[in-house]
Amino acid sequence: MESLKIVVTGLAATYPFGGVFWDYIQYVLGFLRMGHDVLYLEDTGKWCYEPIEGTFVEKGERNALYLARNLEALDPSLSRRWFYRDATGCCYGRRWEEVKRFCKEADLFLHISASCWMKEEYFEAKKVAFLDSDPMYTQASVPAYVEGKADDGERSRIEMLLRHDVFFTFAENIGSSDCLIPKELFHWIPTRQPIVVECFEKNVLPIANRRRVLTTVASWEPAEGGPVVRGVQYKGKSAEFEKFMDLPTKSPIPLELAMSGRAPVERFRSKGWIMVDAYSVSSDPWVYRDYLASSFGEWSVAKNAYVVSRSGWFSCRSACYLALGVPVVVQDTGFKGIIPSGKGVLPFSTVDEAAQAIEELTKNPESHSRAALDLAMEYFRSEKVLSELLEKALSHAKGP
Repeated sequence: MESLKIVVTGLAATYPFGGVFWDYIQYVLGFLRMGHDVLYLEDTGKWCYEPIEGTFVEKGERNALYLARNLEALDPSLSRRWFYRDATGCCYGRRWEEVKRFCKEADLFLHISASCWMKEEYFEAKKVAFLDSDPMYTQASVPAYVEGKADDGERSRIEMLLRHDVFFTFAENIGSSDCLIPKELFHWIPTRQPIVVECFEKNVLPIANRRRVLTTVASWEPAEGGPVVRGVQYKGKSAEFEKFMDLPTKSPIPLELAMSGRAPVERFRSKGWIMVDAYSVSSDPWVYRDYLASSFGEWSVAKNAYVVSRSGWFSCRSACYLALGVPVVVQDTGFKGIIPSGKGVLPFSTVDEAAQAIEELTKNPESHSRAALDLAMEYFRSEKVLSELLEKALSHAKGP
């Protein structure tokens, strides 16, 4: 494929955590290593998070420095391939005039996770694609909009989405008979997180050098509320954690949660969970990568909305574990028929299934570690994922 101009949006500066950095910047680095001219753009119109103070701030200078430093460390050629505007309107990285020109000439503007305040300049790209990383939440307002019952905010969000040309989603089971995600208005094309395996393969640790503990990095949502879709209340990750509170009593090895937000830490500890502060293991991309690599495996639930809707969603974080040869024991969202399961990826739906999967992992760690690496290469390698995304984005007719 000839070299293309591609814009990728994200939240790597707005939320300066290692996992968020990898979520978005692997798109940028993946496209760059395929020979494309790529620009990372972050323009949310919102305040950014300051993790040391634990609050949101209007001025983003420190967040911009974090982004610049880690892009340079990842690949020096990224040092001039970014633009960030904070809530005050202050711009960092590339000059705004250069950014406008790049967007106007771009073959593809990839809007990920509704992360961008979509100005008219951004819609000037030849093709504007939306990538839904938060299925069911993204589509929650669709039924009300179709029925003419959407409020102003819902209507505005849907009409912003409709201005895009092509639509991708991490809901890989969408369209199946058991998937409950609304399908009206949009033609959703399944995709998944790209992994630049070269960023992880040198950090794979021998089994003997890993901590004999299952880990994950997660956040406890600030409220129990979630989208109501066709009369059904969907919830976040906390609702699923509640179902597995007693799992440590059934697990043959310890379970550790690196948790942010207002989680009931003492109640978790009373049930046998090891609790650590999420920022201590995700303060930058390298600390985060080391934490994942040192784990015997991952154990995690998914958001209730992903599970109940049978979305087929698979975690970006879990894909990074796989690229480090670390097997994942993760809650099934409907991905079992899409991503091979049983070796490297061990899905569960109940406490007993989770305990059995952990037992299987402890009996055959080397086999599951090899399978994890194979799955990362076959199903998540950035060249494959991004080539397919580009082919579908550029060949798709304009409009929903």
